[in-house]
Amino acid sequence: MHARSALFDLYGDHLRARGARAPVAALVRLLAPLGVHPPAVRTAVSRMVRQGWLEPVKIDGQPGYALTARARRRLDDAAARIYRTGADGSEGEWDGHWHLSILREIPNARRREQLASQFAFLGWAPLSEAAWVGLRHDAEVDQILDVEGIAADRFRAPVDDDAASFARRVWKLDELGASYDAWLNEAKALADSAGDEVTDEQAFAVRSELVHEWRKFLFLDPGLPAELLPTDWAGTRAAAFFDFHATRLSHAAGRFVDNCLTVH
Repeated sequence: MHARSALFDLYGDHLRARGARAPVAALVRLLAPLGVHPPAVRTAVSRMVRQGWLEPVKIDGQPGYALTARARRRLDDAAARIYRTGADGSEGEWDGHWHLSILREIPNARRREQLASQFAFLGWAPLSEAAWVGLRHDAEVDQILDVEGIAADRFRAPVDDDAASFARRVWKLDELGASYDAWLNEAKALADSAGDEVTDEQAFAVRSELVHEWRKFLFLDPGLPAELLPTDWAGTRAAAFFDFHATRLSHAAGRFVDNCLTVH
């Protein structure tokens, strides 16, 4: 597990609810069970500060790092999607329209890749290099385009009777379903390694690995409404498995986090 990804997972899954800050020494202790060594932790922290995700703070006289406001918003959104804690368990009711964003200029390859990653996180899919489709008008899309300095035309189009086929093709649902099935096979073996006699540290490590791999679906699954999904959707089975084991290991994992935060 890369240090930067492990830090995002740690802050999003545990520290966000514990003041969104931690001493450097605690971060090192917390990432040790995940195989992340101290120099890698410090390098990743420095990089996240430069990128505007973390900011340095003092905690009981010790150097530490806290989430920035931007990072809190992003991780709050990610948590709502991971654990489906929105009012209706999704990201909002679908209005039955496709929302289109047509870029007026096509950025270079590097910026295009960055843009694609950000759009994918928000659940949008590419129709071409310049055209993207989503399920709803997302203000964060406008913010991304503004930051990138890219002008775009935005449209709202009604769907036709072939909406499910369109969604299946554009969001590559057959491939996504296969990815869910593959994740489920691997996750079962991982969950089996954390049985009844699991220690707090082992529970933390196993749960962290489950969350880390599950979080990748935030960039793959747009959260389509049921009417656009194939029958017997693999994502539903995978989500039920994740919810059960994430909850089962939560108390012991949280206890390990609390112990690491209180050790001086």
